[in-house]
Amino acid sequence: MAAPATSHQSIPLITPYRIGKLDLSHRVVLAPLTRQRSYKNVPQPHAVLYYSQRTSNGGLLIAEATGVSDTAQGYPDTPGIWTKEQVEAWKPIVDAVHAKGGIFFCQIWHVGRVSNPAYQPNGQAPISSTDKPLKPQMRSNGIDTVQFTPPRRLRTDEIPQIVNNFRLAARNAIEAGFDGVEIHGAHGYLLEQFMKDGVNDRTDEYGGSLENRCRFPLEVVEAVVNEIGADRVGIRLSPFAEYADSIDSNPKQLGLYMVNALNKYGILYCHMVEPRIKNGVEQVECPNSLVPMRKAFNGTFIAAGGYDREDGNNAIAENRADLVAYGRLFLANPDLPKRFALNAPLNKYNRETFYISDPVLGYTDYPFLDEEPNGVAS
Repeated sequence: MAAPATSHQSIPLITPYRIGKLDLSHRVVLAPLTRQRSYKNVPQPHAVLYYSQRTSNGGLLIAEATGVSDTAQGYPDTPGIWTKEQVEAWKPIVDAVHAKGGIFFCQIWHVGRVSNPAYQPNGQAPISSTDKPLKPQMRSNGIDTVQFTPPRRLRTDEIPQIVNNFRLAARNAIEAGFDGVEIHGAHGYLLEQFMKDGVNDRTDEYGGSLENRCRFPLEVVEAVVNEIGADRVGIRLSPFAEYADSIDSNPKQLGLYMVNALNKYGILYCHMVEPRIKNGVEQVECPNSLVPMRKAFNGTFIAAGGYDREDGNNAIAENRADLVAYGRLFLANPDLPKRFALNAPLNKYNRETFYISDPVLGYTDYPFLDEEPNGVAS
């Protein structure tokens, strides 16, 4: 007799997985999602509820992108982890996730030129690999347009200081109780501004060749690994994406170069964005695939970008990924792994409330399955 549809054995996403020394009960990961509710860059008590709602026993969560320094900001009310106050504010949030049996990584980032003087500590120009300005960008809510000012090209002798900011942020994340960090090397932010030849126009040892363009991101990886251990380090990459005008002439070559270089450091995981995701709003048909990078990388491979339940199950079943990260679906369905296990209906997300500063609306008010009139009993 065939197993019932809700049998977990028949649902690849709802199967256990060991990542390093950590045991996961399923393969549905909370993707890092900027929520802009950390007032004055300090995580807030309402984040305790938000993250604990999305925690399942043995589930992996990746926290929203968290600034490594006071120059790393490019959006209002995004959290940081460079001050003692911020570290202390993260602790109850991390504790709440651990109390429910979750595993929690902190994504650490520097936005680079995706900023303007209003977000810089002394009103200065934001830093980048280049001094080329960024065109106004549509926000990933598909509604707002953001303006940017020309960046300042980092001097060669300034780069070690930024590397050190990432190292200290990683140390602070471990002090706050996180199980590890994910280095944000995707979506047009500072590390990708160095990696991609459509942005990086440098003539020093950090520009020109693929090796030179990847030097800075890999220096960050090395510093973070040396600080907290390779088994606590992941990285997010989006070689095929075109966020914030960050385009590369040979994204497959870039992706393969990076995963092969990362293998030397033995990091825990690589989290890569599907080629079909060009920016935060549109999906495109694309002949490219993450499979070559997945095959080349020695650690755990997390795929992200436009996945639904069926896509995710197929990716695991076909060995195209070890884990699948979900963003908007997890935002709108705090019990997403349970809904996937039951093949239950999903709440629809509301783009208009993705980035508002309200501590409840569009944040902790999405209903659980057992709270809904037609929900499946838990």
